[in-house]
Amino acid sequence: MKFVTPESSSNLGVTIEDIALNGSLSDQEVHDMREQWVKYGVAVFPKQSLTLEEYETFSQLFGPYGEEPFLIPMQDHPHVVQVHRKANEEAAHFGGAWHSDWSFQYQPPSATMLYSEIIPPQGGDTLFANTADAYDDLSDEMKERLIGVRAIHTAKLPYAKDGVYATEGKKRTMKIHTSDEANKTMSHPVVRTHRETGRQTLFINPVYTAALEGFSKEDSDLLLFELYSHMGQEKYIYRHQWEPDMLIMWDNRTVMHMAEGGYDGHERLLHRITVAGDTPQ
Repeated sequence: MKFVTPESSSNLGVTIEDIALNGSLSDQEVHDMREQWVKYGVAVFPKQSLTLEEYETFSQLFGPYGEEPFLIPMQDHPHVVQVHRKANEEAAHFGGAWHSDWSFQYQPPSATMLYSEIIPPQGGDTLFANTADAYDDLSDEMKERLIGVRAIHTAKLPYAKDGVYATEGKKRTMKIHTSDEANKTMSHPVVRTHRETGRQTLFINPVYTAALEGFSKEDSDLLLFELYSHMGQEKYIYRHQWEPDMLIMWDNRTVMHMAEGGYDGHERLLHRITVAGDTPQ
């Protein structure tokens, strides 16, 4: 097994080569993979050949399945979601704004995995932002200001019955379930401590973070905008370019991410699994 560490300023994106994920993996190999994934936020496994059953087995080495509240999984694989967009599809691509997966849950997923099967010849990159480095680089005054501040997270914007996916008005291949459940809210600290590394990270994102507790709407919006602008700087961004038969997994505690389009007229198919996480502290 070979680790190719990132060279960009984002410090994200370790490539793990010379390992077959559908083979027998030792405890030491799994430990080393997890160590690299946690350290670099995104782990990339190119040139894999996995059945869905093998993919599921591999995912379980990192923890139990997470819950997918608004995405309808495959009938025969209840923990696998097809992220699918057909060549003639007019609906916008899925996940096209900065977010941390399911941050509105009491225990958001620690990991999200995607395995690629059909990759278009152009476009479709996934961007990741390093929210730990972004926190480290805040001024002492801003760090002091954020002590004890909590944010309200909700799935209302994308998944409510009057949300983006319910009102988009164009047929979508990917199976999405909109619901009144999306209107529920959850409070999490703006600065969370990563349970495995001890690093502090900014745990907010534009899709699911609705407001800061105890702030006026104006003050909340202004502070969130300032933090998002800081987090979105190019120096924190890792751009992942896909290939077929590639598995990537990212740490939702350390990164936020977004999907790019740019592949209209081409089919794209990936399979998604989430791994359960812990309560942000």
